[in-house]
Amino acid sequence: MASGSRDEEGNTDGGSWRLIGPASELSKKRCRLMHSSLGYDSDVCLFYVKGEFFAMDARCSHSGGPLCEGDIEEAEGVLQVFCPWHDYDFDLRTGKSGTSLQQQVYEVKLEDGNVYVKHPSRLSLQPLPAEQKS
Repeated sequence: MASGSRDEEGNTDGGSWRLIGPASELSKKRCRLMHSSLGYDSDVCLFYVKGEFFAMDARCSHSGGPLCEGDIEEAEGVLQVFCPWHDYDFDLRTGKSGTSLQQQVYEVKLEDGNVYVKHPSRLSLQPLPAEQKS
């Protein structure tokens, strides 16, 4: 019996694998916004481009633009998303930009026809109810 939700190296940091949904459904849209239980600033974009899934922080690291609404282009074999606000570019694989900016990217895996994203918080395709403050 395996114990806990550790990866092969025994690491627990970096998040856990979060089930997002069936690949057959998620591949119908080029980008989906996944809401984080940590709040707006931790939301994630799930991109589906050229038969592959990619995940990165949904808000541009420059000034918070909605990357899910950005254009996706391929240049010299590199898939990039362009922020719709100021046209900053980010590599879908690495999160690196032609500028000095860096966007956080997350591992994505397919298992049994489902898409999983490794993230520190719960992710949902629907807005999560606000946490109740006591």
